[in-house]
Amino acid sequence: MWSVGRALAVSFTVSVLVAGAIFFALVGLLGFQGIDSDKKLDAATLFDMVKLSFGVVAGAGALVALVVAYRRQRVDEAGAHREATRLHTERFTQAVEQLGSDSPAVRLGGVHALSGLSDDAPDPTQRQACIDVLCAYLRLPFTPDPGDDPAHQEEHHRYLAHRTVRHTILRLIGDHCRRPAEDRRSWQGHDLDLTGTTIDGALHFHDTEFSGGNVSLDDARFTDGDVILRGATFSGGNVSFDGAEFSGGNVPFHRARFSGGNVSFDAAEFSGGNVPFDRAEITGGNLFFDAAEFSGANVSFRDTTFADGFVFFDAATFTGGDVSFRDAAFSGGDVSFEQATGQAPAGLLASVAASSTSAAVRLPPAWTAAG
Repeated sequence: MWSVGRALAVSFTVSVLVAGAIFFALVGLLGFQGIDSDKKLDAATLFDMVKLSFGVVAGAGALVALVVAYRRQRVDEAGAHREATRLHTERFTQAVEQLGSDSPAVRLGGVHALSGLSDDAPDPTQRQACIDVLCAYLRLPFTPDPGDDPAHQEEHHRYLAHRTVRHTILRLIGDHCRRPAEDRRSWQGHDLDLTGTTIDGALHFHDTEFSGGNVSLDDARFTDGDVILRGATFSGGNVSFDGAEFSGGNVPFHRARFSGGNVSFDAAEFSGGNVPFDRAEITGGNLFFDAAEFSGANVSFRDTTFADGFVFFDAATFTGGDVSFRDAAFSGGDVSFEQATGQAPAGLLASVAASSTSAAVRLPPAWTAAG
């Protein structure tokens, strides 16, 4: 969006340089021997020179017209983008107002409006704004179900309406994240801030590729429902479950592939439900379970391949539940259980004993002595 004078000056300079380069290239290719200075200027040659002069002037005029037309096109495009942004902002404001309504039906309409608005967003920043608002709704204080006691009927109906809106948001998040990254409606690579959220519905991330952005489920509470990560690929970005509480429901990582980025369960509490990593492939990246507490959940690494990358269970506590490493394959990488306490997970020592010598598996002395 330079000034017209600057754009023309640059265009003329570039044109002259290009024309000169082409001329001298042709002179070299054709073996030009020079101009005979003894020749007289006849009328035909003079006429050709006049035509050439007019051609140069016409070319300059065409160049001016081209520069002006290009600038006009750029101005029109910028105006169209501003208009699209203005309309997006108006729709965004209306959708947020709907989401803050006292009526559950209006709130549900706001959820779908924001979802559709993210599909039409002119740029990723505005799409991220829609995602942030939906995630912020899920982070609102969560009131448990008071039960169907007639004395609490109104609160029970309010809870059911709020739950419907929440579950719809969870479904839409999963639907958008499962879209291929090349789909303009995909949310892959965007940030999802679900910190402290209670996950009591279905959130489907199966076969999703996490290749960028930050997905935070820190301090989240998994009490019911299913968060499906079966077949997901973790190749970049950060996915964090730090401090999360797994007390119910299912969070399966069956056949998940960890090849890059960071996936963290630091200080997470596994007291119930199922969090299986069966047949997962860990070939890169970092997987953290530092200071995690395994006290009652079913956390299984059966047939899991530890081939590369770093997996840390440092200072983890194993006091109950069903934690199994049966038939796990340690063929490479760095797997650490340093300062872990409690009983060694089932099948861990046998799988380590059968592993390749290229795998670095560090166990606490108490487990080594027991094995």
